[in-house]
Amino acid sequence: MNPIVQFVWDDDADISLGLPHYATSGAAGADLKANLANRLDLVVESGARTLISTGLRLAISPGFEVQIRPRSGLALKYGITLANAPGTIDSDYRGVLGVILLNTGSDSFRVNHGDRIAQMVVSPIVKADFLLVDELNQTTRGHGGFGSSGKN
Repeated sequence: MNPIVQFVWDDDADISLGLPHYATSGAAGADLKANLANRLDLVVESGARTLISTGLRLAISPGFEVQIRPRSGLALKYGITLANAPGTIDSDYRGVLGVILLNTGSDSFRVNHGDRIAQMVVSPIVKADFLLVDELNQTTRGHGGFGSSGKN
């Protein structure tokens, strides 16, 4: 059974931009658009980050989350990524869906009203049981971390 994501528009949203959609039949992520309240472009300076509204609020089927991920073309061409990639939207969140754009490029970046700024992926959640134990089982890797398994 496919999860359901329900949407409502925020009060000042431009509904003509439409709901998120999958650009191709094989796309894992649905495109999210900048829904700027004043309909004016905004500039993200090099090294800066800003919260951009999609104009949407959502409800996700229990047992699922929405992950907000960068668009690869924006990352490659302009250095635009997300400050908290992937961002997680929990199934009980009902606020406006926002995207925290981060400009890692050397030039300022203009965001136009209606631009595709990120993608959302709906994903199942697995909840863990957390246990306190006296000791952990041993592994070959042991305490090694941060590159300890090799360069390649």
